[in-house]
Amino acid sequence: MTVNPNEQLPIGVIDAQEKNWLWIRAALIAAVVVFVAVLAWRLTHALGVKQVAQVPVPTVTVTQVGVSAVPTTVSIIGTISARYDTPIGVEGDAGRVAAIYVEAGDQVKRGQLLARLNVSVLQPQVANLEAALEQSRAEAELADAEYHRAEAVGASGALSAEETQRRKSAGATAAAKVKVAAAQLAEAQARLARADVRAPADGLILTRNVEVGQTATPGGDALFRLSEGNEVELRGQVAEQDLPLLKVGQVVSVRLTGTSQVYEGHVRLLPAVIDPQTRLGMARVTLTPDRNLRPGAFARAEVVVSNAERVLLPQTAIMNDDKGSYVLIVNGQNKVERRSVRVSGMAQDGVTISEGVGGKDQVVATAGAFLQEGELVKPVLKESSRS
Repeated sequence: MTVNPNEQLPIGVIDAQEKNWLWIRAALIAAVVVFVAVLAWRLTHALGVKQVAQVPVPTVTVTQVGVSAVPTTVSIIGTISARYDTPIGVEGDAGRVAAIYVEAGDQVKRGQLLARLNVSVLQPQVANLEAALEQSRAEAELADAEYHRAEAVGASGALSAEETQRRKSAGATAAAKVKVAAAQLAEAQARLARADVRAPADGLILTRNVEVGQTATPGGDALFRLSEGNEVELRGQVAEQDLPLLKVGQVVSVRLTGTSQVYEGHVRLLPAVIDPQTRLGMARVTLTPDRNLRPGAFARAEVVVSNAERVLLPQTAIMNDDKGSYVLIVNGQNKVERRSVRVSGMAQDGVTISEGVGGKDQVVATAGAFLQEGELVKPVLKESSRS
C-alpha cells in the first residue's frame, strides 16, 4: 500500500516517537553527567595525592639519653680582701703632717717611716730635758762626793753625825732628781718618736688618706691601710643549705668578674653564724698573692663537693606547661611523643633529670615547641651523652 506523504499519521504514532526521543536525550544527558563526575573525581583524587606527596617530613635534631658524671658545686660570691687589713693612724699628740714617704701600692718593711708630723715644739722640749738630766746627774755626783768625804772624816770628829746624815740625804735627793729628769726625757722622746708614723709590719700599702699640711689627730681617720704580709682572701656569701657541704681545706676555683683566669684557693674559715635576714653565711677562702687579686675586686668561686652519675639533657630540650616539665621523644616509628620529666638541678652543660627518660630514648634537642604529639619526623642524632 502506498503512503501519501501529505497524509497525516495517527496521533498515537506521533506520541510514541516523541517519547522515544525524550528517553534517548535523557540517557545522553545522564551519561554526560556521570562522565563529568567521574572525570572530576579522578582529577581531585590525583591532585590530593600529589599535594600529600608534596608535604615534607620535618627534620629534627635529637640527642641520645645517657648517664654523665655531673659535679655538684657550691657557689661563693663576694669580694677580694686583705686577710689582715690594718689601719695606721696617729698614736701620740695631734699635729700637722710635715712629710709623706710612701704611696698606695708600695711594699714596706716593719718600722719603715711612712709619714712625719711637725716636731718644731717637741724637739726643743727634748733638748731642754736632756740638759736638765745632765744637770741633775752633775748635782748628784757632787752630792755623792760630799757624802763620801763627810763619811771619811766623820770618825775623827771633824764633822758631826748630823752633818754626815744631811749630806747623805742630799746625795739621795740628787739621785732621785736624776731619775725624775730621765723619766721626763724618756716621755718627751717617746712623744717625739710618735710623731713618726711607721709601718707595724711588712706588707703592702693599700690606701693613703693623708696629705702634707693636713692635721692628724689620734682616733681620727686612718692615714694609711696596710695589708700585712700581702695575704689576700675571698670573703663571700654562701647559702644556708650549701654550708653543710663545705669543709675547711677544700679546693676552690676563683674567677674575677669579666675575666676567665682561674685562681686556686682553699676554704680557710666557715661562718659560725648565719644572717637571719638573708639566710647567708660568710666564708673565707685563702688565695695565693697575685698582682691581679686587688682588694675590693668582685669575684665568684666554685667548690666541687661531689661527682655523681646523672641523666643530663640540653636546657633547650626541656619545656614547661600547666602540666609540668616535659620533653618530646622520637619513638621507633619516628613519631613524636610527650614524656613528663622531673628536673633535679642545673649543670654547666645542661639540666639534670631524676626521672622520666633514660636508656636509649631519643629526645628532641631544639625547636620542640613547633612539633605536635604524633607528628611524623625525621630524627638526626646530634651527639650522645657521655657515659
